[in-house]
Amino acid sequence: MATTNITAVVTGASSGIGLGIAEAFLARGANVVINGRDADRLRKAAAHLGRAERVAQVAGDIGDAATGEALVRAAVERFGGVDVLVNNAGTFASKPFTEVTEEELDGYLTGNLKGTFLTTQAVVRRMREQGRGGSIVNIGTVLVDHAIAGFPASAPVVSKGGVHTLTTSLAAELAADGIRVNLVAPGIIRTPLLAGADVDAYGGLALLNRVGEVAEIAEAVRYVADAEFVTGHALRVDGGHVTGRA
Repeated sequence: MATTNITAVVTGASSGIGLGIAEAFLARGANVVINGRDADRLRKAAAHLGRAERVAQVAGDIGDAATGEALVRAAVERFGGVDVLVNNAGTFASKPFTEVTEEELDGYLTGNLKGTFLTTQAVVRRMREQGRGGSIVNIGTVLVDHAIAGFPASAPVVSKGGVHTLTTSLAAELAADGIRVNLVAPGIIRTPLLAGADVDAYGGLALLNRVGEVAEIAEAVRYVADAEFVTGHALRVDGGHVTGRA
């Protein structure tokens, strides 16, 4: 699937990795439908992206099925259909296991797993109607495979673990429709999510002895979105975090 002249839906695109992914698709000639919970922040993101003729905005919480349906509707009405979905929206923070509240756990399960599930349902229904296949890229985390003792994050990691499993399951179920499903698993990335933290202090956790940048995740997402013979794959973009230590 060539990136030019396609339409990509990117959730959680108000800042950070999601915004970088939207920029990467735009730079390759795609139309994008961006999503975020805060309408004001989303408008600022759209202004940052420019190219108003190729950008649509849909504010809303992906934990609500109506948001996924609105994203599809916007893609169809503005650009004629949807070819790529990037499930980037989600939340992540460190907190010791025994201190996580039930409310916080529910928030991670809804925002990371349920939201991805519901949005993907809406997009897959449309892709099947279009009959030309498509590509779904989920955003996971390398912490599913290799935890950090000094960064306890059981609640968000277990919800992201569900996203990893969903990727594998859907790759098998949707292959007959020509819909590929892959996952990009970032390591420690310099994003607004880690604002205030000494992000570079985590560089030593990776073989390449540095943290990653948003543009490197965006490039990986664009690759698996385009790769016609890749499905069910989890691409780690972590500088070697899972493989070893510097």
